[in-house]
Amino acid sequence: MADLENGKRPGLIGRWFPTRYLYLRDGDEVRAWALTPGKQLLGAAGAVVAGAWILASSGALTLDLIHLNNADSDVVRARAEAQRLNADLQARLDSAVVRMSATTGSLDEMAQMVERRHAALTRVMGMFQGVEGAEAALAPAPALDPADANPVQRIVAIRMDQERLIARAEQVAETRAERLRLAFRLAGLNPAAYSPRDAGLGGPLVEARDPRALGAVLDVDEAFAVRIRNAADNLSDMRALADAAEGVPFRRPTQARTTSGYGVRFDPFNGRPALHQGQDFAAPLNTPILAPAPGVVSFVGVRSGYGNVVEIDHGRGFKTRFAHLNSMAVQAGQRIALGQRIGAMGTTGRSTGVHLHYEVWVNGRPQNPARFMRAGDQLVQQD
Repeated sequence: MADLENGKRPGLIGRWFPTRYLYLRDGDEVRAWALTPGKQLLGAAGAVVAGAWILASSGALTLDLIHLNNADSDVVRARAEAQRLNADLQARLDSAVVRMSATTGSLDEMAQMVERRHAALTRVMGMFQGVEGAEAALAPAPALDPADANPVQRIVAIRMDQERLIARAEQVAETRAERLRLAFRLAGLNPAAYSPRDAGLGGPLVEARDPRALGAVLDVDEAFAVRIRNAADNLSDMRALADAAEGVPFRRPTQARTTSGYGVRFDPFNGRPALHQGQDFAAPLNTPILAPAPGVVSFVGVRSGYGNVVEIDHGRGFKTRFAHLNSMAVQAGQRIALGQRIGAMGTTGRSTGVHLHYEVWVNGRPQNPARFMRAGDQLVQQD
C-alpha cells in the first residue's frame, strides 16, 4: 500500500508476497499482526525445505525397502534351489535302493553296473588332480564291512557314494570356474574368450555331446553320462581359466599406499588436465617392486619422462610397465616368476618424489590397474 500511495510499483517479491494482516479479536479488543513479504518468503522457504526433506526421506526409505525385499528374495531362491538339489539327490538314492532291493537279477549284474559307473567316475576324478581342495572333497566313503552288511547293502552303499561323488564333482568344478569368471569380469575381461568349451574329457569323448553316445563310450546309463559331461565341462572351463589367470597381472606390484589413480588428473608440473595411464604407489626409497604375474622382461632401460623402466610381457596381449625405479634387478629377455623382485622404488624421470608408476596394457591399450588388483584381491581372499 505504501508503494502504491507513493506511486511506486511493487517489486517481484512484493507481487508474490504482498503484505497481509492477521487479526485476532478477544472481546472488544482486536489485535493485528502484519505478515510482511520477508516473513512470508521465510515461511515459504521453510515449507519447501520441509517438503524436500520429507520427499528425500520417503525416497530413501522406499529404496531401503526395495533392496531389503530383493535380498530376501535372493535368500529364498537360494534356499529353494538347495532344497531342490537335496530332494533330487535323495530321490535318486531312494530310486536306486528300491531298484536294487526289488530286482530279480543276479548280484553279478548289479555289481557289473556299479563297476562300470565306478570306472567312469574314476576317470573324471583323475581330472581333478592338482586342484586345490578337490582331493579331500572328492574322497570316497569307506566301504561297508562284509561282516555287517549283505552284498545288496554293500552295492547300494557304493551306488549312493557314487551319486554323492558326482554331485560334489559338479559342485567343485562349477564353483571354482565361477570364481575365476568373476575375477575376469572384475578386471574388465570377457571370461568366455579364455575358456573355449572344446576340451571335455579328451579323445573321442570330445565329440560325444549326445548323452546316448557318451553313455555308450563310458558304458554307463545316459543320466550318469550327462552328469559326467557337466562335471567335465565345468572342470575344463576351470582349468582353461586357471591357466589364463596365471598370465594375467592380478597381483599387486607393491603393498604401498596408492597416491594417484588411473584417469584424468591435473599434471603436478604444469597444473593442466592430463590423462594418467597408470597407478602411483608411494613408499620409502628402494622399496622392492614385485612381478604381478609370470612373464618375460621385454624392456629394461630409460624412457622419456618415465626414468628407469622395466616392462614385462605376460603373453596373451598382457603387458606391464614399472617406472621411476631407483634400480632394476632384471635383464631384457629374462623369464621371471610371479612375485619375483624386478627392481626398487625411486624417483627417476619426471617425478615429484619417491613412488612407483605402474601401468597395465592389454593388446596395446592402457587399462585401469585398479581393476586387475581388485580381481586379484578377490581371488586371494577366496583362496
